[in-house]
Amino acid sequence: MCDTCGCNVTAGNRHLLAPGGRLEKVGSGASAVTVLKNLLAENDQTAAHNRQHFDRHGVFVINLMSSPGAGKTALLEATIEALGSDYRIAVIEGDLETENDAQRIRAHGVDAIQISTGSACHLDAHMIHTALHQLELGKVDILFIENVGNLVCPASFDLGQHRNVTLLSVPEGDDKPAKYPVIFRAADVIGVTKTDLLPLLDDFSVERAKQHIRALASGAPVLEISSKNANGLGAWSDWLEGEIRQHRERRERGETLRPRIQPEGAALHSLGS
Repeated sequence: MCDTCGCNVTAGNRHLLAPGGRLEKVGSGASAVTVLKNLLAENDQTAAHNRQHFDRHGVFVINLMSSPGAGKTALLEATIEALGSDYRIAVIEGDLETENDAQRIRAHGVDAIQISTGSACHLDAHMIHTALHQLELGKVDILFIENVGNLVCPASFDLGQHRNVTLLSVPEGDDKPAKYPVIFRAADVIGVTKTDLLPLLDDFSVERAKQHIRALASGAPVLEISSKNANGLGAWSDWLEGEIRQHRERRERGETLRPRIQPEGAALHSLGS
């Protein structure tokens, strides 16, 4: 977790620990746990602020998470092709380096803001807040945040999103939910991607993957998707459109929706010492 790998300190929140920052002085002999708790609390405050912005403008926001190469960008490209004429879509891309994925999205005529995290293996709410200055939220219906490819840390941070989507690609193996339970527990929907490879990788069982997911006490829908041949994209589009309708109804009632924060992450947020 981030309390041991040190990736809590990012380009987005480093100013809080710098001279003059709110967390510059954390008390004599303060432990790393105290610093972590304070950083997470600051992250949550900024996430709530982000969510207020999204709700005010009627933007539905998804945090898209997976391991590297699971097909996040390909799914976004297919989604833009399927729904881009009905909804105004924008994307925030998170990677350690390069604008490769953002350029792929822009080629479809969609605004894409690239966040280069350097050494940080996840996005945080401060990074998203900075990126929002480059977006006209009044012209966006759906904002996808493509998180850094990582099956651990991204699930621990509220960015201001409304829903979490976790992808599991066929080449990764069907046991990943058992090995990395945190990110799959956090998911509101799980996409099994690259299903066009199932005939070639017959050691992957969708049913076994579902069993591992259900063993985590997760009732999240599991969608089988191939961005290459469009199989399953209809079910994915239906889920998205249903969520957008519900989001608009919540907005009319003055309500909002926080994403599922996985149990380990929630415990870190509430540490008392």
